[in-house]
Amino acid sequence: MTRYRSADSLRSYLVAMVVGWLALLASASLSAAEPAKKQMLVGAYAIDISPLEFPVIVNGGMTERTANSLVDHLHARCFVLSDGTETIAIAVIDNCMVPRDLLDEAKRMASEATGIKPNRMLMSSTHTHSAPSVHGCLGSGVDEPYRRMLPAQIAKGIVEAKKRMIPARIGWAVGRDENNVACRHWVMEPGAAPTNPFGGTKDDTVMMHPGHDNPKKIRATGEPDPEIPIVSFTTTDGKPLAVLTNYSLHYVGAPAISADYFADVCDEMTKLLGASEIPTFMAAHSNATSGDMWLMDYTKPKRAMFDKLSVAKEVAAAAHAAMANIEYFDWVPIVMDEQLLNVDVRMPSAQEVTVAKEFMKSFEGRLPKNVPEVYARETVLLSEMPPSRELKLQAIRLGDLGIASIPNETYSSTGLAIKKASPIKTTMCIELANGCEGYIPPEELHPLGGYTTWRARTACLVPKAEGMIRAELVKMLTKIASQRTNELSVASAK
Repeated sequence: MTRYRSADSLRSYLVAMVVGWLALLASASLSAAEPAKKQMLVGAYAIDISPLEFPVIVNGGMTERTANSLVDHLHARCFVLSDGTETIAIAVIDNCMVPRDLLDEAKRMASEATGIKPNRMLMSSTHTHSAPSVHGCLGSGVDEPYRRMLPAQIAKGIVEAKKRMIPARIGWAVGRDENNVACRHWVMEPGAAPTNPFGGTKDDTVMMHPGHDNPKKIRATGEPDPEIPIVSFTTTDGKPLAVLTNYSLHYVGAPAISADYFADVCDEMTKLLGASEIPTFMAAHSNATSGDMWLMDYTKPKRAMFDKLSVAKEVAAAAHAAMANIEYFDWVPIVMDEQLLNVDVRMPSAQEVTVAKEFMKSFEGRLPKNVPEVYARETVLLSEMPPSRELKLQAIRLGDLGIASIPNETYSSTGLAIKKASPIKTTMCIELANGCEGYIPPEELHPLGGYTTWRARTACLVPKAEGMIRAELVKMLTKIASQRTNELSVASAK
């Protein structure tokens, strides 16, 4: 028991106790007012998805091709991001188009292994036309062995990305490259545009790739989007960790099997960022809204010679230049929304199916070899499918950056309209995401006809589909823009 020699000693002891308790209370109050600093966690991994068996079926053209070797390797480039509350995954896959059922299978596998919810995963195709076919389209079938292998490989990529999560910073910017994107669809003089007896159109006036010197071309039908949105991730001490770029170039072209220019952009970004000696660094390049775009500008007399590498160098240089002014954040809130949208299909009539079946007798027992044969077969195949499709749409917000994902081949004008209407300051669009539901020309362009309106499994939605999809995505972006806004002030820039 403590004994006190005087009243003064007791008084001093009590004062000391009170001061100590006040100090503890002040410390506790300060801790409550200043919560622990928030920190983003980011992991990235590029998993090889190259075919192991040859030959393989290749789609992307009017008729089926096969390939017997690799020109360059294919990858699924995977990101996993977490703000401590929400965790999402993004995968950019070197393929022409991956159907929803395959991606849903990959998401299920990845979710079981990581705990990330399937509706918090965005998976898109680059749209290389030089990869194994996992989706029957036009004259091409599916390479079944490759189709069986792919879901597990994509899932493994997500798993590995999650394992590699470390504290990281995030920033974004928008570059511009006006040299490698232009409208490939042109209104032609009467009678100059190709027609298709089984395409479901009449009096077509639009031609794809009319050529530089074609005197019968009148005007392009669309406006290019030259923007290159960039999302950059670094370590907390500023070293490159990962980067995602996005551009509205349909593809360049490469012999199969190849990831086309998309992989070359990744390689060039790695070099420009000085990350060649950083084995954990990963770059990914996604397709924006390029359904009516290519790199030949037919308003000009000609274009300088190009290949996939020369184009990639220009796109990467423009993206890298824009990164000079990126403001990085240790933490931003992640918000994601997923919605399903049912859209009707332009089904062929019974008479059209009868005529198509009769015509198909002329090439019975073999694959189609030309446009009429391809679309006669498409007419019959489409007639056996459901009269509507369920589309999976997603919207993501990373701080003041928005991402809209679309499961279609989307016109540039649609992407521009979504960006303009988005309440999120910087917005990017990723097409062929979470499925491949075909071309969606704006409704006003349907009467003009042309390749992307010809009815097929890859171009079958009703004319109002584009407007429905665009409106729903803007609604979703508006929704996520209003969520967790009180947390934006917590984000600290460096």
